[in-house]
Amino acid sequence: MTPRRIVILGVSGAGKSTLAHKLVPLVDGTHVELDAIHHGPNWTPTPVEEFRARLAAATDGPAWVVDGNYIDRTAAVLWHRADLVVWLDLPLRVILPRLVRRSTARIVRRSELWNGNRETLNALVGSDSLLAWAYHAHRRHRAEYPDRLARNGVPWVRLRSATEVGRWLAGFSTAGR
Repeated sequence: MTPRRIVILGVSGAGKSTLAHKLVPLVDGTHVELDAIHHGPNWTPTPVEEFRARLAAATDGPAWVVDGNYIDRTAAVLWHRADLVVWLDLPLRVILPRLVRRSTARIVRRSELWNGNRETLNALVGSDSLLAWAYHAHRRHRAEYPDRLARNGVPWVRLRSATEVGRWLAGFSTAGR
């Protein structure tokens, strides 16, 4: 059976949204980006119960791909309904340059992300640095995710390189035909 309800985990810059965009047509589902639910105007976090209600509504259909982490907010609402969890565990030497390129482009273009929010130079060098967050989250995920995913009861796959992601996606595409 080809999974039709997929959760994609990984730090910023790992490629969650990119993979989600490729999977959505294969599962004939919808893409749910957790950051879009979490970040209200002026980067204000959505209250937990509202976040969970919006997530439940967004994943009410038979097929979806959710990208993002927020495990403490999502696991109870989402994971037991997922067919598969994909953990993008790429090395920091890949993730950090991706973040610099992506954030620089967003800052220069003044790209709106979610609910009117835009990245600023703080995303790279300030107190809200995505680079520092990615570094610490990467270490934390590697320490916590294997046990947490094993206890979850949902099939999961850990992909550690862009090559592995490409191979896995090619196999997924073939399996869905």
